[in-house]
Order: sequence, then structure tokens, then C-alpha cells
Amino acid sequence: MPYTFIATAAFGLEATVKREVARLGFPITAASDGRIEFKGGFDAIPKANLWLRAADRVQLIAGEFEAFTFDELFERTKALPWDDLITRDGKFTVVGKSVKSKLFSISDCQAIVKKAVVEKLKLKYRQDFFPETGAEFKIQVALLRDRATLTVDTTGVGLHRRGYRPSTTGAPIKETMAASLIELSYWKKDRVLFDPLCGSGTIAIEAALMARNIAPGLTRRFASERWPQVSEKLWREAREEAREAVSSIKPLIYASDIDPESIRLARQNAANAGVADCVDFTARDIGAQVLPAESGVLITNPPYGERVGEKSESREVFKALSALTKNKKSWSVYVITPDEDFERVYGRKADAKRKLFNGPIKTDYYQFYGEKPKN
Repeated sequence: MPYTFIATAAFGLEATVKREVARLGFPITAASDGRIEFKGGFDAIPKANLWLRAADRVQLIAGEFEAFTFDELFERTKALPWDDLITRDGKFTVVGKSVKSKLFSISDCQAIVKKAVVEKLKLKYRQDFFPETGAEFKIQVALLRDRATLTVDTTGVGLHRRGYRPSTTGAPIKETMAASLIELSYWKKDRVLFDPLCGSGTIAIEAALMARNIAPGLTRRFASERWPQVSEKLWREAREEAREAVSSIKPLIYASDIDPESIRLARQNAANAGVADCVDFTARDIGAQVLPAESGVLITNPPYGERVGEKSESREVFKALSALTKNKKSWSVYVITPDEDFERVYGRKADAKRKLFNGPIKTDYYQFYGEKPKN
């Protein structure tokens, strides 16, 4: 039986997630702000969670309906087949959000949905008390213009938590965002990639995972692994297939940072991710940096300056980045920053610019296209 799933996406990354879902072979049924809907059986849950690089999480749609009153929300929620999904000892919490809807009290909506689910489970299990000691089924009730969408989270901890980065520096970029920046650059694994401001190495490591075709979720666990509908066999087969897909290619990826401790952490993170031999990390100030090849793709996330002194320092970094790439026509340069004066300081107008949110921070992704590389 096909189900409808949602791959959630950060603002501005919907097209990237949509391409990923399509590459995995899932039929896409709808795309809108923050979500890509696709069809699949329960075997889609391991595959999507293991392989999606840019999505935030994977949700199973339990039902959608209009709800103008709390009675309608209760009755239509209770009518859904929760007893086919949630086990007798299942742990089911309810979270919610409401936008431009008559039912605007999120806490009330959560309480009503929880009560409706309990009433439905009572009919099947013939019990009044549910211990909630088993598998986790996190339900979300999302109201948008009086239409309720009820989903169950299959992921658990967000997909950006790959598991290779226990230690970070400063305010690191999320793994999902780093993967998205690489995807948006159209970098290919046979080209040089360079991050001269690498911090804990996330962009370089995500590029190495892509080049090696390593599923980003291969070494972590997911909430739906304890669901009886998604059997241990399905997870085992999905992981075995992912392991068999790993390539032995050694890509040309370089990364540097002024801070030796950041480089130490970056090397450790790369080792944790299984790509220690894929990235050449060096401790070097960007002012003393040279490009590692005649042509390639530079992708970087410069440090953000929130205060006056820090902003001045970050702009010195922009000038150094400009000096590093000036007249290097065979290099494509991609920079994500919230500084709206970046183009002026860098000294060049971007060929393209995309608005993105790096966590809560509104940023622009500046894209400078280099010449097409010669064979």
C-alpha cells in the first residue's frame, strides 16, 4: 500500500530536496514551501532517511482534512487509522503549529489530537492506560488556513545529525546546509573542491561523502527503527545496499583554516565520517593561502560578525578571499554570508544570489561562475 511522505526542507532548499527525492526514485506528488511530498511503501522510510542529504526530516502523512472547530479536529483525527500504526506500548507525543487558522491555540490543538488518538487506540487495545514505553511515534498537527495535516515523524533527531561531528567550533554550518551548498554549486567529484575557511570541516566532509557515495545516515539510528511496520529486515537490507554502493574514489578536496585546533577537530570529524583520506586539511591564514589547482570550485562559509569589531574582521576576510580568487577565471566561487555588503567588499557582483536561512540567520548564497573546465 502506498503512503504519502513529506521530506521537509529549509527555506530556499526545496528544489534541492526535490532533486534528491527524484534521484531516489520516489514519485513526487507535490512541492511547496518547506516540503516535498512523495509516495512509497514502508520500505521508503529506511531508504529516504539513509540517503537524503539536504532534507531536515521525513514525515509520514497520517491524514489531511479541514477543521474549523475543535469538534471537527477531534472527530476527524479519531477517524484516522492510528491503530494500524501505533503499538500498544507506543510512545506518542504531539507537537503543533497553526498559521492563519481559526484554531490558533497550539496547546489546545495538541491536547485534542492526543485525546483523539488515545480514544482510537482504546477501541483496538481494549485498555484505558497506555504505558508509552515502546517505539516513538511523534505526531505533528499543522494547521494552515484551516486545513489540518497530521504527520508522524520517522526520523527522530534531525537528518543534519550525521554522527561524525561530536565536536564543533564556533557556530558551525549544519551538515544538511553544507550538502545543499555543494549541490547548488553543481560540483562534480572529478573536480577540485576547496574551502579556505573550513572551521570544523563540514563542507569538505560532506563533499567527500558525496564523492564516495556514502549514505549520510549510514552510521546513525532513527525513530522508526522500532516501528513494527518497518521491519528489522527492511533496515538491514537498506543499510547493506548502502554499504555496497560506497565508492573507493579519492576526490581532490582541500580545506584550510587559520586555527590549528579547528583543523585538528576537522581531521577527527573526517575520520569519524570514514573520509579521512579524502580531504587535505591544512592550518593556514587565508591571507597566506594559494589556490590548490589551476581550476576548481571554492565553497565557503566565512565567520559571521555580529558586533562592530567582528564585522570589520569578517570584511577583512572578504578582502583576502577576493585577493585569493582575483583573475582566477577557471575557478567558480560560492560564498554564504548574512553580510549584505559582501559584493561591495569582495569587489564583484555575483552571477547569481539565493536567499537561504542558515538556522535562524538570514543569509545570501553568492555564486560566481568560472569558465567551463577543459577536459
